[in-house]
Order: sequence, then structure tokens, then C-alpha cells
Amino acid sequence: MFQSLQAPLFFGLIAAFMTTTGLITVSVRGDWSARHSGLFALMAGGMLVTLSLLHIAPEAFEMSHGAAAFLVGGFFGGLLLHYGVAAAFPESSDRGRAAAITPLAAVAIHSILDGVIYAVTFAGSFSSGVYAAASLMLHEFPEGVIAFAILRRHSFANREAFIWAFLAAGVTTPLGVMLASPFMYGLTPDVIGSLFAVSAGLLLYVGTGPLMEPLQEEPRLRSLIALSAGVALAVLMAFLPLHPHDEEGGIAPAPRPLMEQAN
Repeated sequence: MFQSLQAPLFFGLIAAFMTTTGLITVSVRGDWSARHSGLFALMAGGMLVTLSLLHIAPEAFEMSHGAAAFLVGGFFGGLLLHYGVAAAFPESSDRGRAAAITPLAAVAIHSILDGVIYAVTFAGSFSSGVYAAASLMLHEFPEGVIAFAILRRHSFANREAFIWAFLAAGVTTPLGVMLASPFMYGLTPDVIGSLFAVSAGLLLYVGTGPLMEPLQEEPRLRSLIALSAGVALAVLMAFLPLHPHDEEGGIAPAPRPLMEQAN
């Protein structure tokens, strides 16, 4: 179990570090961070959509016969989660601290899902895990910035905002890895491919939904440049030699059960 947990947990901790870097930056240079957080999100969105369509989804279709249904399920699962959070935590009419619950809860749940995606994609293959983790980490920086800004806007002191934003956006990613990793053992390639497809659907929702919201706020030219940069980085990553643990077909075998690993 520990060996299969190492890679996704390592990237989960890096994601937490990226979030912390964003928090530190926004507390020191708040104006600059807030001004560019939308461009970071757009770049991450371009990467997620490109990698999902060109790499993660094709691997899921090769591993699972029902990948299409699970991909659609993952996409709409992310959408339902978005509306579920909004329904469970309706926004307050005032600008007090209670009004920060909804957006902060959304950030925390999304961050947990990032950790789950790390675990699922690394279970599919090492290279896909690296692709997904690298692209997801690109939006960890603005995620910390956004969480901090939400709390500061709702009457939280600087220190309080830093601590709560770190717990909501930073700690939750490795927590998601640890919650999901034990369920990766003993699964058949078809089951892993199905989970892989769910993660691809979640990535597509995140990339085309929440991460695209800055399109309404940023100038068109800057938005296009940020999106193009994300797509270009994703295409570049597709040519990197990140397949040391894959078999000849590019698809890693299913993780072995604990008893087999012990032998």
C-alpha cells in the first residue's frame, strides 16, 4: 500500500506547497496575485482540457469498455457537486463571515477531488498521473489566492484567513489522496479504466467550468494568450518521456493486491 501511495501523495504534498506559496504571495503582494489569478486559472483550464482529451480519456477507453458512460458520469458528477454545495450552504444575504462558507466549502471539496484524481490516475499509469498532477498543480497557486481573498473579503483577519485558506485549499489535497488510495488495490484493469474515465470527466468539468470563469473578467487577448499557453504546455508534456513504469502498450497493469505484493 505504501509504495503505491508514494507517487500520488508526493504530488499531493507538492500541490499543498503550491497552495501555500500562493497564500504567502497574496499576503505579501495581494494586488499582483489577485490581478493575475484569473490568468493562472485559464492556463490551468487549457492544460486540463487538452490532457484529458488527448491522453487521459484515450487511456480510459482502452482499459474499460464502459468508459464513455463513466466519463459522462464524472463530468455531470462534478456539475451536481457544484450545485449540491450551493444548495447545502446557501449564501448569506449580508457580507459577514457566514457568507464565506459556500465558496470556501467549494474550494475544499474541489481540492479533495484533486487528491482523489491523483490517486485514480496514478493507479491507471504513472505517466497519466504525472500529466494530471502537473496540470492540476498549475491551478493550486490561484486556488490559494482565491481562498485567501474570499476570507479577507468577509471580515477575516490576515492570520485567520491564511490558516483557514491553508486548511481548505492545501491540506485537503493530500487528504484526498489518502482517502482514495486504499481503494485502488486488487482492482481489475476494467474497473481502473472506469475510475480513470470518471477522473477524466471531473477534469473536463473543472477545466471547462470553474477554471473558465475568468473569461468573463479578463481582457480577451490576455485570456486567449493564457489559454493558448496552457494548451501549448499540455502538448509539450505529451512529448516528454514520462513512461518509465508503463508497459509496451502504454497502459500500466492493475495494482496487485497486498498479499501478492508481500510475496
